[in-house]
Amino acid sequence: MNTLNQEIAQLLQQTGIEKNDLSWTTQVVLILAILLISYLTTLVFRHLIMPAVRKITARTKATWDDYLFNHKMMTSFCRMIPPIIWYILLPFAFNDQSAYLLQILLKISLICLIITALMLIKCFLDSLYEISSEHEALKNRPLKGIYQMINLVAIGIGVILIISVLIDQNATAILTGLGASAAVLMLIFKDSILGLVAGVQLSANDMLRPGDWITMTKYGADGYVLEVSLTTVKVQNFDKTITTIPPYALVSDSFQNWRGMRESGGRRIKRSLYIDMTTVHFCTPEEVTRFTEKGWMTAPTEGSEPPVNLHVFREYALKYISSHPDVNHNLMQMVRQLQPTTEGIPVEVYCFSNTPDWIPYETLQGELFDHLIAMVPEFGLHIFQRPAGTDFQPNEKNKFITSK
Repeated sequence: MNTLNQEIAQLLQQTGIEKNDLSWTTQVVLILAILLISYLTTLVFRHLIMPAVRKITARTKATWDDYLFNHKMMTSFCRMIPPIIWYILLPFAFNDQSAYLLQILLKISLICLIITALMLIKCFLDSLYEISSEHEALKNRPLKGIYQMINLVAIGIGVILIISVLIDQNATAILTGLGASAAVLMLIFKDSILGLVAGVQLSANDMLRPGDWITMTKYGADGYVLEVSLTTVKVQNFDKTITTIPPYALVSDSFQNWRGMRESGGRRIKRSLYIDMTTVHFCTPEEVTRFTEKGWMTAPTEGSEPPVNLHVFREYALKYISSHPDVNHNLMQMVRQLQPTTEGIPVEVYCFSNTPDWIPYETLQGELFDHLIAMVPEFGLHIFQRPAGTDFQPNEKNKFITSK
């Protein structure tokens, strides 16, 4: 920098301009010349260098350089050229008598340089986010909040530097002063700090990714994650409403992530039929013969105890779901009897569909239970159901009897 300043000073002396003898007219001409130089330099960079860089990056096989040297990044860098030129050349346009005005203009140049540098950092972080969004290992990580926190820290440092320029104080002295008010700053930026820590934990433990289906009853969230930012997690519910959740709530509270279900390739069916206990009995010889002819059971050996009709029905239900083409046969399949209740004996069907999609899942579940409900009477069983008003009909003596 000193060598450049000396060369510029020698160039001005060769043209007959002495710094101590600058008149107002000469100063105005030099300022206009500096502005013209900054404008021409920016113009050359925008119309010559930027297109050349874009052509070079377009020819490379890598994609990261297309993001790091995109139009926004190059435009942000282009904005830094004028304040740099002003800060270097303005001292040669003023003599010692105009030192106060020079100091003000240099401060303005530095502030402009800091602001444009912050804009460049923001564009750089945006480009990094775009790169990570397309990277196979990083695209499902909630990194947006981390980039937002880095940008926030950069803005904080930029504000401190601007204040130090305005009051002519060292930035470290301002930071020392801010240390006394750290408690107040932590209170102001509490959500941002908690969001950063939560974002790191969510990413490190792979607890949440954009696109995951999550359920969090406490916040009324049941849908797909749209965005994970520094202060909020946006969830689009199935009724198309948007629920926002603080990131730290996902770490401190419990939520259900359905990603494992999607990755398994199936969705669980767990539903019960309630069988009337009074219809459970040992199969009669006629029932044994009929069930055997239809292939629902194997013929019992001579002298053995006859099977129970509920057992035969469970075996039939298991064979039915095991042969259904839309059931995932690589995952667990089971038909079991649960603890009897006042509503009857629960016979639970436990299996998985071969797709996690909602509509095919519901269609399969309906098909299975439509068939099983229709087949229950074939085994001499009845579904337990609370009696309704139509189940009671008056007879000729005005006494109510059940329809049975």
